[in-house]
Amino acid sequence: MDVLSDAVASIRLGRPHSAIWDKYAPWGARFEASSGAGFHVLLRGSAWLVPGREGTEPIALAPGDIVFVAHGCGHALMSEPGAPLEPFELEPDGTWPRPPERLPDVAAGEPPAAVLLCGAYRLDRARAHPLLSELPEVVHLPARVGAHSSLRAAVELLGAELDDPKPGSDTIVSALLDTLLLYILRAWWLGERQGAGHPTGWAAALADPAVAAALRAVHADPAHPWTVAELGALGGLSRAPFARRFAATVGSPPLAYLTWWRMTTAGRLLRSEDTPLRVVAERCGYASEFAFAKAFKRQFGVAPGRYRRGRAA
Repeated sequence: MDVLSDAVASIRLGRPHSAIWDKYAPWGARFEASSGAGFHVLLRGSAWLVPGREGTEPIALAPGDIVFVAHGCGHALMSEPGAPLEPFELEPDGTWPRPPERLPDVAAGEPPAAVLLCGAYRLDRARAHPLLSELPEVVHLPARVGAHSSLRAAVELLGAELDDPKPGSDTIVSALLDTLLLYILRAWWLGERQGAGHPTGWAAALADPAVAAALRAVHADPAHPWTVAELGALGGLSRAPFARRFAATVGSPPLAYLTWWRMTTAGRLLRSEDTPLRVVAERCGYASEFAFAKAFKRQFGVAPGRYRRGRAA
């Protein structure tokens, strides 16, 4: 497993939601803060996104622009600054409201001022990966000719499925939404690497061959009894230089990160599977269920069995 895929899988919950919305000026929608994350793609027309944090400048959106609200912060979309806002509310079961039936422009009398493709993801932020925690409040990916071709293709496929559902569309839409999330994150991380002369944090970690090799190894096999020297050797570095470089970019020493990832993996297994505790312990690198339970309680504050029961409630 690669680090980005693992980071997303560790916090994703349930099924994502999406819809295409036609908006006629003047229009405005207010999205309250949530524990999830969401995106908006302007397919046609113009719009403004106003982040919820006071003092943040509005963002003008052009056709093809993508914005990703990474941390579930409240925000608004509108035809122009100052337009009246209507609250966007989920259905009682937590699903998105069904948008009004889309009418041909001729039948509607005039074309919509904006056509938006919007989506939302449910997340468990209890142990959000630091790679995702570093994201800004709003990730803005302006449309540029030749940029992010895979991301654009995913948007087109998703829009086509939502616009004209066919047998199998429910599964296809769900898979495309997960794919779109990874493409958005990949596009931002690549932009961070290329746009900064000296990237820092996780942008630097993923760009550093030695650190990236160690991260891939830990994520591929968290049960292995890794040593700092062994991880450093994967990237051709001796123990001390590797440990300094890893800590400087990732933010924690190699073995501390290994323990954190083992526990995060254990939490995910307990949350989503009925795997026996003995097997969970083995898959996370612990020789005994007792040693695993002790380490787990130190990290989560509760025993594994109680954690599993609490998540199932």
